Amino acid sequence: MANLMKLEWRKLKQASVIRELVIYWVILMFLPVFFIKMVSADFGQSVDALFTLILSVQVGFVLLGASLISQVFIDEFKNKTIALSYSYPISRKQLFLSKVLFIGIFIFLATLISFVLTVVTTMVIDEIFSVLHVGITSSDIWGYVGDMIARSFLVTLISFIPLFYLAIWKRAVIPTVICAILVMQLPNFSPIFNLNQDLVIVILSILGAISIYFSIKFAEIIGEI
Repeated sequence: MANLMKLEWRKLKQASVIRELVIYWVILMFLPVFFIKMVSADFGQSVDALFTLILSVQVGFVLLGASLISQVFIDEFKNKTIALSYSYPISRKQLFLSKVLFIGIFIFLATLISFVLTVVTTMVIDEIFSVLHVGITSSDIWGYVGDMIARSFLVTLISFIPLFYLAIWKRAVIPTVICAILVMQLPNFSPIFNLNQDLVIVILSILGAISIYFSIKFAEIIGEI
């Protein structure tokens, strides 16, 4: 399985993927400070508000997930290169599972690293420009570590929502990306509809898990060229 995942990485346009990843990291690193200064200073009034903001912006990696799904699944179907993968001495379920694991691990690690970079950047900027109005203790950081691991996992699951129907079944790049954009925005708009943001994220992650399940379960049927 590990060799299959390495093969998926080699088949990607690596420079393009790394460039896209760095862009996400840079934007999200400075986004909390931007919100505090330009949208509402309330985000900098308490540790909980600050960490909630940082946790919220990381859902942006759902869009990176859509990009990887497009390259790993849709492009291979459209270019007919998946026929070579079908010649491997493994089942299509195993093949699809390796692709899902590759995307999942990539998104999880990318999100986890982004959390760390965002916290460090926010604290460094605060030391220079005093944008926050609260002190962050070591216990706050340790509490945040648990939250960022859990949220990274949930964001990873959410990124798979378009996989089954739009990517594997319909093999449609633009709808896959549009779906990711809409899903990415849902947690941020949940207060408008009096919905609990954490509950919305959990529901979306369940939908992502269901999408993964059906993608692998029906790989032999929907995996035809």
